[in-house]
Parts: sequence; structure tokens; C-alpha cells
Amino acid sequence: MEKFLEMVFLDNSLRSYLYVLLAIFLAVILKRLVSRYAAGLLFKIVKKVATGVDKVSFVNLVVAPLQTFLVILVTVVSLEKLKFPSVFNFSIYKVSFREVIDVISIGILIISFIWLLLRIIDFIAMILHQRASIASDQSDNQLVVFFKDFFKVIIVIFGFLLILKFALHYQIGTLFTGLSIATAAIALATRESLENLIASFIIFFDKPFTTGDLVKVQNITGTVEKIGLRSTRIRTDQKTFVTVPNKQMVDSIMDNLSLRTQRKATVMLELNGNTTRGAVNDLVQAIESFLNGCDKIESNSVFLADISKNALIVQVEFFTASIPAEDFNALRQDVNLNIIDLLSEMNIQLASKETEIVVAKEV
Repeated sequence: MEKFLEMVFLDNSLRSYLYVLLAIFLAVILKRLVSRYAAGLLFKIVKKVATGVDKVSFVNLVVAPLQTFLVILVTVVSLEKLKFPSVFNFSIYKVSFREVIDVISIGILIISFIWLLLRIIDFIAMILHQRASIASDQSDNQLVVFFKDFFKVIIVIFGFLLILKFALHYQIGTLFTGLSIATAAIALATRESLENLIASFIIFFDKPFTTGDLVKVQNITGTVEKIGLRSTRIRTDQKTFVTVPNKQMVDSIMDNLSLRTQRKATVMLELNGNTTRGAVNDLVQAIESFLNGCDKIESNSVFLADISKNALIVQVEFFTASIPAEDFNALRQDVNLNIIDLLSEMNIQLASKETEIVVAKEV
């Protein structure tokens, strides 16, 4: 048996292969138990940021990437204990096969670690999102989504640099030095994207609008559904989905209709020019009396606004609370119908367009 275990195959004894396979086998068998224990240790760190969170939810979220990371880590460390077979000492395009294997193994290990970090960020964002939902200010929800995406981008860049450093053995310091020379050119080429990114920070901290607000910007009226790193998504009143760059949301004149305190309606009555002074005064008083008796109308103004060649113009204005558009339109219709009834009862005619035709006779 001892002689059999000492047999050499590909520059390594069968005993060495057996130990490596045993270590990998134990890692696969115990990965769930070990990963749950490690997740519990991570939870002690995470709960300092997210106090009062559910441990079971955290463990279930990170256990899959943690299992993968542990198995890959044990496999890479175990295989490192073996001698690299001399038969595989060949090059591919001037790159040795061993270097290719090292790059692949370290790259996979780093990717699995980055995956684990991304899942932890998802969990923290989920907890913060639940807390923000309880608060009265719902703008914090979108802020959580924004910073979740932001930190994910940072971690992915960090993972890329780790692969360059430890897998490809690239000097990151040299990379930063080279990038500093090209930074100005990159900044100019991506100026619009950088402006949109800066504008997104302005939106989140200055809060001219938040998710769910009804806004009007550049002839676009709709409800804000998402505020991203580069743009804002708006569901228009025609149910289309419009993407507006954040820079335009900040630089343009934006009307946040959700923040208005009242709704205003205006009716312009062009009365016939032959209407007497007393009839006009009676109509004004009758309209005012009706508007004052309407509970949904907070204030109103009715007056003879102008006198033209063919008409007497009576302006009717009234203000309501910031009620839904459907209720406001129904109220406007009710007011207009009552004005029609008053005109009919008082026998007051609206001005009509008169056309004078002159026929010239030849002498």
C-alpha cells in the first residue's frame, strides 16, 4: 500500500494527490456548514451598520457566494501544494502554461470574492430601504438605490484592479501614473457623463424633486419613477417612459407640480357688447355667490376684466386645494355648466363673431 501511495504520476506522488482531493472533498461537504458559520461572523460586523436586522435573511443572501468562495479558495491553496508537472512546461504565444493557470485561478478567486461583497451591499441596501419606507420622506428610498449602484461600481473597479495586481502582476502605480496623463482627455471626452453624475448628487442632496413627484420640465409632464446616476426616468401623462439627463433636470426650469399648494382655473366670458351695466353686475354677483357656496373652492375672483369693440370680458378665477386632476376637472365642468345656466336664466348672450360685407358698386 505504501509503495502504491508513493508512486509518482506527473511529478507528484499519489499520496499528494489523495491529500489534495481529500481537502477539496471536505470543502465541498462542509461548505454549507462553514459558510453559515462565516456568515454569522460577518453578520456581527454588518449589524453595526444595520441594527435590528434579521440574521436569517442575511445568511440566506450571502451563503451562496460564500460557499463558492470557500471551495475555490481551498481548491487553489490545495493545488498550490502540488509540484507543477514538467510535461506542462510549454508556452503559448510566449506565455507559459503555468502562468495562464495562475491567472485563471487567481482571477476566479477574486471574482468570487467580489461577488460576495456585492451580495453584502445588496443586503445592507435592502435593510436601509426598509427603514426608509417607514419614514415619511420617501426620497430616502431613491437615495439608497443610488448609493447601492454607486458602491457596486466602485467594488467592480476595485476587483478589476485586484486582478491586474495579483493575477496579471501589473504595477498599479504605473497604471495610475499613466492614467493621470490621460485624465484630462478622458474628462473632456466624458464631460457630459461627468456633468450628469454631478447633477445626480445635486438632485439627491438639494432634493428639488423626489421619486413619485409630478414634474414638468422642457414641455414634458409626468411622474418621476427613478433617479439614476446619469438620468431621470419619467412616466408621462400619456403613459410613455421618458429618460431625461440629470444635467437638464438641474439646469432647466423645472416645475414640481406635486409641491403646489393650490390648483387654479380661469374662465374668460366674452359677453355681447350690448349687455347692460346692470346685467353684467348681476351676473358677476351670481357667479360669486355660486363659487362662495362650493366647499371645494378655497378662494375666487370674478370681475369685468376688459371692454373690447364687440364684447365685455368677464374673468372668473377660482382656486382649490391640491386635489387629484380627475376631481379638479370634474369641478371645472360643474362650474362651467352652472355659468351656462346663469347666462340662460339672465338672458345674457355671449359675443359672436360678426363679419361685415361691403359691396362696392362701380359708377
